[in-house]
Amino acid sequence: MPDIETTATRIVYENRWMRVREDAIVRQDGTPGIYGVVEKTDFAVIAPIENGLVHLVEQFRYPVKGRYWELPQGSWEGAPDTDPEDLARAELREETGLTAATMRHVGHLFECYGYSEQGFHIYLAQGLTQGETCREATEQDMISRAFPLDEVLSMIANGTIKDAATVAALGLLRLKGLV
Repeated sequence: MPDIETTATRIVYENRWMRVREDAIVRQDGTPGIYGVVEKTDFAVIAPIENGLVHLVEQFRYPVKGRYWELPQGSWEGAPDTDPEDLARAELREETGLTAATMRHVGHLFECYGYSEQGFHIYLAQGLTQGETCREATEQDMISRAFPLDEVLSMIANGTIKDAATVAALGLLRLKGLV
């Protein structure tokens, strides 16, 4: 018997970027319940790091009403089956203007598996060459800048960087001895 059995599902909200469904469930002991699940396309987080510098982007994040620094990241909702490395390379170029000679897959994590199935692939980008950005309309306020790694770690420690995917990606890179 599965840990939790889904007995019914219904879509309660949907737009271009996400879908929210409500699942009726039964637990192993027979107790019924519901789960609200956010369905979103997986995304890529790119850590462009070279010569001790980490390239970050800053943009206004509407849900939390603030500007925050984070690693370049994104998804293609209209093309969810895109190869994650192709997505990572495109997002890096789009947001920072950088291209990478090497793109190393570091791992895959879930964004918030308590309510969403969305995950993200983490890439270490190196051999960087600067070019022009090609940002979407939603990224028109974006700023890109390189920071020394120690400064980025301080920004995490002091709460300047609050993006969980960025913190997790840099933590995984450190645990694997890549930075």
